[in-house]
Amino acid sequence: MQLEGKYSFLLLSWEINKIQEMQLIQNAAKYSSKTAIVDSHGSYTYSRLLEDSKKVAFQLLQSYKKPDLDGARVAFMVSPGFDYVKTQWGIWLAGGIAAPLCISYPLPSLTYVIDDTSASILVYGSEYKEILQPLLERENLIGIEISEIENIEEQDRALPEVPLDRGAMILYTSGTTNLPKGVLTTHRIIQSQIKTLVDAWMWTQEDYTIGILPLHHVHGIINVLSCCLYAGGTIEFIHPFSAEKVLDTFVSGRVNVFMAVPTIYYKLITAYESLSKEAQELLSSQLPKFRLMVSGSAALPVSVMEKWKQISGHYLLERYGMTEIGMAISNPYEGVRKAGHIGFPLPGVDIRLVNEEELIVLPGHPGEIQVKGPCVFKEYWGKPEATAKAFTEDGWFKTSDIAEVEDGYFRILGRDSVDIIKSGGYKISALEIEEVLRKHEHIKDCGVVGIPDEEWGELVVAGLVCDHELDSLELNEWLRERMPAYKTPRKYIFLGDLPRNVMGKVTKNELKKLF
Repeated sequence: MQLEGKYSFLLLSWEINKIQEMQLIQNAAKYSSKTAIVDSHGSYTYSRLLEDSKKVAFQLLQSYKKPDLDGARVAFMVSPGFDYVKTQWGIWLAGGIAAPLCISYPLPSLTYVIDDTSASILVYGSEYKEILQPLLERENLIGIEISEIENIEEQDRALPEVPLDRGAMILYTSGTTNLPKGVLTTHRIIQSQIKTLVDAWMWTQEDYTIGILPLHHVHGIINVLSCCLYAGGTIEFIHPFSAEKVLDTFVSGRVNVFMAVPTIYYKLITAYESLSKEAQELLSSQLPKFRLMVSGSAALPVSVMEKWKQISGHYLLERYGMTEIGMAISNPYEGVRKAGHIGFPLPGVDIRLVNEEELIVLPGHPGEIQVKGPCVFKEYWGKPEATAKAFTEDGWFKTSDIAEVEDGYFRILGRDSVDIIKSGGYKISALEIEEVLRKHEHIKDCGVVGIPDEEWGELVVAGLVCDHELDSLELNEWLRERMPAYKTPRKYIFLGDLPRNVMGKVTKNELKKLF
């Protein structure tokens, strides 16, 4: 039954208010007839999203045979688009904890999440049935194909009341330094993360954005999808990712907000350069009309920032966040954005930099970023020791990321475990060396790491992606004109591409193995 107009608004508002207090879902009733989602199958209004999310909730409760999932974990492997969102919202309406699975992961990685969360239910798209079959054969796991929910009839029974402090979602850390950990957030924490960004980046119902980022990651789920829907905007999913299709959508004039990772901006620049002069001019005439473009999830090379500004007229907004905290620091929406810097603490988020003795450092000195505020996660799922280790005695979350403050702006130096190389008594920022290497005309990308060495403690080495192999001695001469000799890599390997995770981050432990 399709509910439209004033009647739909009143009925859905009453039902959602009765169910629980999640502002994200409550807000949807205010935008009833407005388009919420566009995907390859069509366009969907907010009222349709609420209606179908409720169907998912009823199906989950019927399969679970209880009136409330009461925090049961529901894993789901659904392609980006309307079905993904209605599944996520349906899990929340039924009182469950959503555990989105990466659609590109192999079976062992999917099994790890299912086992680690002790998921009771697995919702999946038909295109993933084959890879998930060994899991679907388990007796203790209820499998539900998303297409089975389409024909469920309306039901009169009430959905459970879900308190804001109940667990809502488990996302997994990228695993760039160790085994992924499940990060548990509550509805209250998610609401705080969304509200902070909606206010800071001035989201409104007039916004139209593109969904291209993975939806098992905080960047795609919170920064793009949830902020857009919270504000009443429209999100168009492009799946699978195509740089050419993204550029075509830009030209259409529909989009005014865009968020991506550095790897995607690099691909868009490459696609732009392959266009005819006329097509380039048409695209460059549309891009300045955007109100916001954001880059995150990995360090943005200054060279990419400058090239994108030439194409689009936009100085990308860089920000800082992670799975455990959502977003914590951001360049200003209105004001000066500094390349290579992540900006200032967001409202309501407390930030401090401390040294190895947990003492606060002075401006201009490096220190570990520590965070406190309502955006910080509740716990690592099933890992009380890891949770306790991640916080100081007075409740600050320890990010392990090293930064310093320059003229009031925070600048990331790297991650303590992989980007801060301790060589010959020096602490060296791998990110600083990478930024210099990328300025070489023949180096397309690079990754700098430290490998164990008896004499130096760690040896600075670099993996390079070049348009042709370079002479190491000549490269070192070039580098020493631009940085101290002790920061110069001692070994190089030449690669077709760097090892990366699905968010485009270089997996530096995998890079180390190549040496």
